[in-house]
Amino acid sequence: MNAPLTSSETVRLAQSDEAAGALLGSDGRPVADDFPILARPVRKRRLAYLDNGATTQKPRAVIQALDQFYEQSNANIHRGVHWLSQHATDLYEQARERVRGLLNAPDSQDVIFTRGTTESINLVAQTWGQGLQAGDEILVTGMEHHSNIVPWQLLCARTGAVLRHARITDSGELDLADFKAQLNARTRLVGVAHVSNALGTVNPVAELIRLAHEAGALVLVDGAQAVAHAAVDVQAMDCDFYAFSGHKIYGPTGIGALYVRGSILQNLPPWQGGGDMIRTVSFEGSTWAEGPQRFEAGTPNIAGSVALGAAIDYVRGIGLDRIAAHESALLVQATEAMQAIPGVRLIGTAADKAGILSFLVDGIHPHDLGTILDTEGVAIRAGHHCAMPLMSRFGIPGTARASFALYNDLRDVDALVAGVRKAQKLFGV
Repeated sequence: MNAPLTSSETVRLAQSDEAAGALLGSDGRPVADDFPILARPVRKRRLAYLDNGATTQKPRAVIQALDQFYEQSNANIHRGVHWLSQHATDLYEQARERVRGLLNAPDSQDVIFTRGTTESINLVAQTWGQGLQAGDEILVTGMEHHSNIVPWQLLCARTGAVLRHARITDSGELDLADFKAQLNARTRLVGVAHVSNALGTVNPVAELIRLAHEAGALVLVDGAQAVAHAAVDVQAMDCDFYAFSGHKIYGPTGIGALYVRGSILQNLPPWQGGGDMIRTVSFEGSTWAEGPQRFEAGTPNIAGSVALGAAIDYVRGIGLDRIAAHESALLVQATEAMQAIPGVRLIGTAADKAGILSFLVDGIHPHDLGTILDTEGVAIRAGHHCAMPLMSRFGIPGTARASFALYNDLRDVDALVAGVRKAQKLFGV
């Protein structure tokens, strides 16, 4: 075991971490120390993990929550009369309350656990969407993830409804005038990303929701890229649905949540049939459970929900305002550094952006760039980012994307820049 640090050593390390732009925890150490995987070398290099838009790494608190549940609390929920079942049920419902707190939802019973954002949007399409008729319209934006396009296309194919989209400007912002023009008396629902996964654009969701409600439409917000990076308040924005994925907020994969306005949720028909979503069952017919249980058929991801609760506690303990400020500072540094490299073109230059930097390098395919960066220990994403219509809007097949998280620092920015310059040298551009 290493000897404990002296007070002078602690101060020196904290100062060096601050100089590197590291976000520090309450103990004065960088929060990156809470993430075991970040200590693992990749290609014999220090790992600079910049693929957080795809998934985030997990802190020890989340890993331990998973282990602890299976070691000490594992049982099925809502059904058993024995102590362990009741204990597991309590943990599961406490996790629901943590989601409520994260989103500032009015009631934990407005929160449905799902596998993630994709399943949440499909749930809305297949429950609320049952009331759609031919000629009704759904409006999305030109920057949506496929998960906020394809479910609506499937719904329109079943019902005869029409899917429309609002244009995107050259800077990657929503064309608000076109959005307003697309809204009409036939618009039943607006689906909009809180933050674009491909561009980092932060949409003015409160204003969009106000406009949609004035037109008589409901609004679903895809919050997958927002919840880990800034405070979210579904009451203040006044949305009808808000979806997010646990693995984007330092939680496990295969778990997420959907907020549904209470007055809407109580009138939604069931989605999947089976255990735990029923009140009574007979061969002549069945009746349904109240609240979110009506949409959580079968044994849910209990351990994942509990670990998601731990992830939410972790993030809120650091402070979402601090996280937002830290990532914003990194984005500014990375943007300036990349703009100083000849031959680099940024895709998405909105005035209001989250910590996502998409770019192209002249003469180098994004996949080749990603491969070269990998040899330097830098993990980015290269491709269309499940946003092919957006790529078509810019006339490109895809981009390289660096996305920041609370554990990144200026060393990661430096590694990214050095890797891009190395790629240019290798390609002779």
